[in-house]
Amino acid sequence: MKKILVLLFCTPLAFAQKDLSSAEKFQTELNKSYADSLKSPLMKDDLKHFQGLDFFSLNEKFIVEATFIRTKKEKPFGMKTTTSRTPLYKKYGELHFEIDGKALKLNVYQNVDLNKKPGYEDYLFLPFSDSTCGKESYIGGRYVDMRIQKGRTWTIDFNKAYNPYCAYNYEYSCPIVPLENDLDIEILAGVKKFHD
Repeated sequence: MKKILVLLFCTPLAFAQKDLSSAEKFQTELNKSYADSLKSPLMKDDLKHFQGLDFFSLNEKFIVEATFIRTKKEKPFGMKTTTSRTPLYKKYGELHFEIDGKALKLNVYQNVDLNKKPGYEDYLFLPFSDSTCGKESYIGGRYVDMRIQKGRTWTIDFNKAYNPYCAYNYEYSCPIVPLENDLDIEILAGVKKFHD
């Protein structure tokens, strides 16, 4: 009987560590990519002195289970960007979740053109802003890349939140976070702002 109790107690911890190791791997890969002059969005002067991005500490609290609601008959629309470019997106659904007992909602989008490319059929785009924007994190908000998940309970890992390229280089054209995806809470996870 004691062995069974120990096993049940250890199982949730194993899952939590697995989730955080996935975010840790994501952050390591992001740093490698930004340090690579062929892939990096950084400007030349910044790249010369680049030591790694600044992240919030990995935190299980910001790996949330959300109720996914598929929205139907959504028409493609031109998402505003930091330039005159308006790529076509379609609202794919809504993600309803709680952090610190507060009910929150984010719309998740599908890029119409990207969706047609092999390997990206299930790719989703989750842009958001929160109360850290302009303070600890980039003023323009952050992004989380997602894939379509099975069932109605989806996982969002905010530890994998990253800045748009515009946070590092004004020459890029980046989608602007829709107003409906502004969260009235601090998401103390993911990438922090690049310059003070």
